[in-house]
Amino acid sequence: MESIQATKQRFGIIGNDPKLNRAVEKAIQVAPTDISVLVTGESGVGKESIPKIIHSLSHRKHGKYIAVNCGAIPEGTIDSELFGHEKGSFTGATATRSGYFEVADGGTIFLDEVGELPLPTQVRLLRVLESGEFLKVGSSATQKTDVRIVAATNVKMVEAIEKGRFREDLYYRLSTVEINLPPLRERREDIHLLFRKFASDFAQKYKMPTIRLEDPAVEILLQYRWAGNVRQLRNVAEQISVLEQNREISAQTLKHYLPEMGSNLPAIVNNKKSESDFSSEREILYKVLFDMRRDMNDLKKLTLELMKTGNTAKVKEEQSSLINKIYSQESQVEDELAAIIDDETSDQSSDVEVLSIPEHTSESYSSAQDHRRKDNYEYAEEVEEEENLSLQQKELELIKKSLEKYKGKRKDAADELGISERTLYRKIKLYDL
Repeated sequence: MESIQATKQRFGIIGNDPKLNRAVEKAIQVAPTDISVLVTGESGVGKESIPKIIHSLSHRKHGKYIAVNCGAIPEGTIDSELFGHEKGSFTGATATRSGYFEVADGGTIFLDEVGELPLPTQVRLLRVLESGEFLKVGSSATQKTDVRIVAATNVKMVEAIEKGRFREDLYYRLSTVEINLPPLRERREDIHLLFRKFASDFAQKYKMPTIRLEDPAVEILLQYRWAGNVRQLRNVAEQISVLEQNREISAQTLKHYLPEMGSNLPAIVNNKKSESDFSSEREILYKVLFDMRRDMNDLKKLTLELMKTGNTAKVKEEQSSLINKIYSQESQVEDELAAIIDDETSDQSSDVEVLSIPEHTSESYSSAQDHRRKDNYEYAEEVEEEENLSLQQKELELIKKSLEKYKGKRKDAADELGISERTLYRKIKLYDL
């Protein structure tokens, strides 16, 4: 039996971790048999090396070795790829085709990402494992094959079985012997060794001096999580070899090539709204409208106070402040609507007109009229109506003058009046200009 060290050297496996050595030892032990093997481990740990070891050390080493990435083949064609098809069995089947199980008869098939197989294909594969028989797509003639299957997956098979995505009976057929490859973060002593090997390989490939890590950089290399495992480590070594002119790599330089550690990487932003935020734009709009209604009520109270106290200067100052506030909130409402409502819908634009005087305010005002006494309040209402008419008349005159001044250009007129162009457009419709 070939030794573990000789096998690792032969297949380019680097590292002395006990778990890695145990995985290689298992592959050597099962190679002379025809037992089905399932290789498990995270993506990028090097699972493809184990089937090569098993095939090369088995009595099938002179037969074909075919590696199939099950996750890369579309669901509609995977049965044809694995088992072949007859001419005319489906659209595009212009000739009879032999599948991998027919071609690899007497050899080994490596099914990578076997956890991605669709359920109908899993049933076909189970039959091959049980009896060595299969049917071509579109054929009723049973064919026999003598193929050893080595499968690999990074899917947690127990969870996939519980969720109904993988057949339990197929799992037990495939995993007669299970070989697990440890992730790189559990092989700390092998990380720097692998990096140096990759750096040396890329130096020869690109004909440049080999990069070397300073001691602080080595510490960072060992402490990093390496979610992509050996594949990610190799990519980092290649990037640094090509991009860095200084062949002595500092800790700061190394950080720039490690996701979540480089200062030049984009920050992760939590887009989830907190509970205190409004759940939708409509709720924001309602809040603005309620504030406007409150300010309109305040404006009416100020008018009544003016009639009662006669403190004109004070009341007018507060009234002017409220009017400015209401106009600014109208613009805010228009901006909110612009993001929610289609600009081209004239009916919705006309709905905005109602927002300048909230419906509930009008109702409360009418109710107050119906129940008011025939005293100073009646007089105050009359004066208020007169002042409202006066304000509207002045507003109408200002709008006309601005439009005449800028020859009908609404944008320039709105800028001079200090309101939004949408608000000006609404006023033009209101006054039928």
